[in-house]
Amino acid sequence: MQVRNTANRFGAVSIGFHWLVAAAVFGLFGLGFWMVDLSYYDDWYRTAPDIHRSVGILLLMVMVLRLAWRIVNPVPKPLSNHSRLEVLAAHGAHLMLYVLVFVAMVSGYLISTADGSSISVFDWFEVPSVTGQIKGMEDTAGLVHYWSTWALVVLAGLHGLAAVKHHLVDRDDTLRRMLGTGPPQQ
Repeated sequence: MQVRNTANRFGAVSIGFHWLVAAAVFGLFGLGFWMVDLSYYDDWYRTAPDIHRSVGILLLMVMVLRLAWRIVNPVPKPLSNHSRLEVLAAHGAHLMLYVLVFVAMVSGYLISTADGSSISVFDWFEVPSVTGQIKGMEDTAGLVHYWSTWALVVLAGLHGLAAVKHHLVDRDDTLRRMLGTGPPQQ
């Protein structure tokens, strides 16, 4: 498999970014959904949020790299059997996925740093607060985080269903291209 995208296929880097981000987004959502109901006396009360924040910061770094890669390495052209509406919907959905991922990560960062403290990423390094102490910011950022993550997982789920529809109903190479098994390089 080639490293870079071609006119017809995604390269290994784009495929790797896609599936890594998908796994991280759904993993973070599941962890976040689970951890909000932990009690103070639960063993995971402090550990789960630390993991959630650390993976979230690492995901932010991956997303910045992914966005840079996408800018210098354009995606393959749409398949010829896709209608103009499908192509526009796909572009709009991809744009919204990127926006929602960044909104979710920035709002999560603001929740954690609203009191002026930094975020420790697996004790490897610290990400300082850029806002200092802002009273009530964690509440506003919390609402944004809640709704943006729900919107993100719903849209990502629809994105996955659309890929399955292309694979099973349309019988085209949409899904195969993101699995690295699409048409030969041309």
